[in-house]
Amino acid sequence: MKETIQRVGILGGGQLGWMLGIAAHRLGFETVFLDPAAECPVDAWGDRIRAPFDDPEALQELADRCEVATFEFENVPSAAIELLSRRIPVRPGLRSLECTQDRLVEKRFLSHTGIPVPPNHDLTVPGDLDAAIERTGLPAMMKTRRMGYDGKGQARVASRADAEALMGEMSGPAILEGLVDFDYEASVLVVRSLDGEMKSWPPIANHHEGGILRCSRAPCSSLTTEAAQRMREMAMKVAHALEHVGVLAVEFFIRGDEILANEIAPRVHNSGHVTNEFSRTSQFENHIRAITGRPLGGTEGVHEVGLMFNGIGDHPARDSPSTKSWRRIDRDGEPSTDLRDGVPTWYDYRKAARAGRKLGHLTIVGERVDDESIRRMVDALPGAAPPPEAWEPNAQRSNAEA
Repeated sequence: MKETIQRVGILGGGQLGWMLGIAAHRLGFETVFLDPAAECPVDAWGDRIRAPFDDPEALQELADRCEVATFEFENVPSAAIELLSRRIPVRPGLRSLECTQDRLVEKRFLSHTGIPVPPNHDLTVPGDLDAAIERTGLPAMMKTRRMGYDGKGQARVASRADAEALMGEMSGPAILEGLVDFDYEASVLVVRSLDGEMKSWPPIANHHEGGILRCSRAPCSSLTTEAAQRMREMAMKVAHALEHVGVLAVEFFIRGDEILANEIAPRVHNSGHVTNEFSRTSQFENHIRAITGRPLGGTEGVHEVGLMFNGIGDHPARDSPSTKSWRRIDRDGEPSTDLRDGVPTWYDYRKAARAGRKLGHLTIVGERVDDESIRRMVDALPGAAPPPEAWEPNAQRSNAEA
């Protein structure tokens, strides 16, 4: 294994890879990406090997050019990580990846680790259905065990007939999960270093529509101090059990005093984009610090509040009065102006517009953010949704929308 780190390999060339690359360069590292897509957000400035993730020659080239590698999403083939890690360290490792690629494995791991989860049951064959319904009740959520994200591969079932029909449509094994009427959703991001040091960011409140994250708020004001601490401890417990190196996110459902883990993301996370401006050290910088053996940076907030809104489906108009004042991040990660309270910061992923596609995100930080500022931002940002009610304890929603 190589020891001196000059270049970081990143599997995936999407927006998470782009922001990881920016963080790496700021810390003095070069980056090389591997992604099979015709076009990627990293192409504006990154060095990319265009090949399938499991291409042995491409993985060998990546290993020859880098001293350590990481990944930006969890659907990288585990065989690719196994092959690459014979040549250079891959952080986080295969254990974190495999645990989170299969929803059933993930749920069982969480339960074994002592983290409460919604009731669930395997649906490998039709004969599993009766036991699954008895375990979860109806209505319930049916989810593919693999490859689901942003609401894909899951649907609500209200009856046994619905479940039978949906099982026939699923492309592979699934799970049935009990429907949770939660008050709101929140995520905790934790970073773990090579020597086992761990830090976590304050819990972040999240709001989804159509299975896609629309907006996040840091910190999660609806949580009690005790509940926030419990969530941070749970996330750290997950990272420790996996011997994870780098950033990891745990998504939670909050229902009164009850906290249920929904899923784990073994990587930097969409809800953590708000840390770019809100926190002492962003999730992207701390991930690079962790995987390269650098000391971790502080995770405390440096503003009273931070909000993040995803732009989905179409690009915001550049010439509108609402967007002209935005602070913009260029392809190299450099801002157009200094950060100021109440001035939105726009990250353009440089993707072609498409329904349901995340094309960029907007953050705003300050002592407080008034409702009028939020309304103006959302009106100017396609696909955005500001639901202050989703962060209030009395605004009940369910995982049918998560």
